[in-house]
Amino acid sequence: MENKQTISSNPKAALIYAILVGFAFSANYTNHAPLKDWLMKSFDSVEHPFTKTMFGFLTTAIFLTHAIMQIPGGHLADKFGPKKVVTIALSIVCIGNFGIAFASSYEQLLFWKFLVGFGTGTSFVAGARYIFQSTPTNKLLLYQGYYGASVLLGSGFVIFAIPQIAGYFQSWSAAFLASATVAVLVLFAWVLLAPPAGNKEHPHGSLLKMLAHGELWLLGLVQMASFGLVIVIGSWITTLLKDNFIFSNKLLISFIASLVLLLGLVSRPLGGKMVQLLGVRKLLLGSLTMNAAGCFLLAFFPEFLALDIVAILLLGMGCGLPYAGMFNRAAHLFPGRAGAAMGLVNMLGIVFILVGTPIVGKVADGAGNFSNAFIALGVFAVFIALISLKIKND
Repeated sequence: MENKQTISSNPKAALIYAILVGFAFSANYTNHAPLKDWLMKSFDSVEHPFTKTMFGFLTTAIFLTHAIMQIPGGHLADKFGPKKVVTIALSIVCIGNFGIAFASSYEQLLFWKFLVGFGTGTSFVAGARYIFQSTPTNKLLLYQGYYGASVLLGSGFVIFAIPQIAGYFQSWSAAFLASATVAVLVLFAWVLLAPPAGNKEHPHGSLLKMLAHGELWLLGLVQMASFGLVIVIGSWITTLLKDNFIFSNKLLISFIASLVLLLGLVSRPLGGKMVQLLGVRKLLLGSLTMNAAGCFLLAFFPEFLALDIVAILLLGMGCGLPYAGMFNRAAHLFPGRAGAAMGLVNMLGIVFILVGTPIVGKVADGAGNFSNAFIALGVFAVFIALISLKIKND
């Protein structure tokens, strides 16, 4: 029970600046994904071939440290306040982007992606805590959904925009410099203009009790099959489309690929509204069923563009709908440790990304296509849908 509660003097302004932060750091999740051909051309050689598996490890590198910082970053935001923590974390994102723009080897690409993950991981959970502290209770599900949408906006938008920037300047470095510039501008806006977070005081409770809470782990498994799943697919969807179709308009393939993440702009806020009507369990079950169907369509009909687009639409909606309900439930289970609780849920989703992205690349290298990998992802979504029946619906 809350002992004392004050919210931000301007919750809408707090939301706007949190959305900007979400866009800026999440652009780093996938800004390398559409640059595979550029990067392989720059760093591939007979002595040191640049394989799809190696490329998958770029995603692993950022999400490894992103995952590591979920609970510690949430704890820091709980203890020192989310605005200060976001400032430091977003600074790390800026530094890492400039570093990767001037990388001269695969090892350097890997190192800078690894460093950026410390910033993105802490930024995400501190931003979610900032929303929790700054928002009236009656708006919390919706605002948390908008914040979540900004994360998918950043990671989805760059799948479309980064190839255009690289093509315009004929340089993959220019694309990463663009990501760095966005992060710097948002950092200045955050420091100078974002209102202080509100104050919601709760008993902190036991960290060990939080870590042992069964429902938090169930929510984390759902995060694996929603956010984790969509990032794994987002890392490879451009490659899948390029392997199976020839587009006269290169913008079209980037747009179609980006929809798997950009649809979160609609699905995450929509999920915040739907959870109030359906309850958490029903919403999760429906969402995970959509995810499974999308994976199976990509697996069995990879050469049918219309069905691939349907699959992308299903995944874009199904992976976004659970977000607000999951994170709001986690925060309210442990309000005094809301940042750490949300961090635990998100960490499990990221573990799936760490494992899944290189495995998909490895399977694709061996089979010559993505069908077997997407079948496995679909089966996993079905399994988690069955597990989600244990989550309370209220």
